[in-house]
Amino acid sequence: MAAITASMVAELRARTDAPMMECKKALTEAEGDLARAEEILRVKLGNKAGKAASRVTAEGVVASAVVGTTGALLEVNCETDFVTKNDAFLAFANACAQVAAANAVSEVEALAGLPLSQEGFGPTVEDVRRGLIGKIGENMTLRRIKLYNSGAQLASYLHGTRIGVMVEFDGNEVAAKDVAMHVAAMKPAALSAAEVSADLVEKERKIAAEKAAESGKPADIVAKMVDGAVQKYLKEVSLLDQVFVKAADGKQTVAAMLKDKATTVKSFTLYVVGEGIEKKVDDFAAEVAAQVAAAKGQ
Repeated sequence: MAAITASMVAELRARTDAPMMECKKALTEAEGDLARAEEILRVKLGNKAGKAASRVTAEGVVASAVVGTTGALLEVNCETDFVTKNDAFLAFANACAQVAAANAVSEVEALAGLPLSQEGFGPTVEDVRRGLIGKIGENMTLRRIKLYNSGAQLASYLHGTRIGVMVEFDGNEVAAKDVAMHVAAMKPAALSAAEVSADLVEKERKIAAEKAAESGKPADIVAKMVDGAVQKYLKEVSLLDQVFVKAADGKQTVAAMLKDKATTVKSFTLYVVGEGIEKKVDDFAAEVAAQVAAAKGQ
């Protein structure tokens, strides 16, 4: 039997975009014949992985895992909502979060090279990803990871599979879990007013200034109106200043609830699937019209 070298595997992988182990298996079956091995892979996986690689992945899921005092919040994307319900895709996302937490990985690139086997694909996370692309027929990407490994307590909450929150805290676990749920519902921009990004504050100040200018009031009054609007905005988007979603009186802030529970929230991360990704919107009518116009011009 012909010896299967690393260079042969690399060449076949470059030709087909198939997972490394699948390339090795195909080469073994083809007794080292690259052309035959490529045919074997085309039959098994089709051209899916290569063709899917450039497609936008704006759908997906958020997964979380805590191993000891290390936690990972992870977003894995795909192309359609249909695939987010696929058992293999969900298993992959959960496994990736577990691997990230177990290995204290904070970068997607590092996670891709770690050991993982699933659905007969492996031996790395990246090989499984490529294998599932070929099997399911949609592009999939590991988008982002937030790692917590400071030794503090951790609480996580997943609202379905599209919203995920991880909270770093000291104190009462139930209170921290409630905060995680609150974050998922109210989507604060920062822990406190002081931590709201300067860009967001400036954007809000500009909007407030334009509104206040329309009032026709004196400049000193306008300045006070702008400052008031900005302060109101900061309270609305700062976690500790927000009214707690479970407040019995409808007034208790998150900060007050945490004080009652002798709990301190150090930080939090909120992931919403597809946030910031530009989705492609297909206009079927326009596409048909363009085709008709093109046909008339022939």
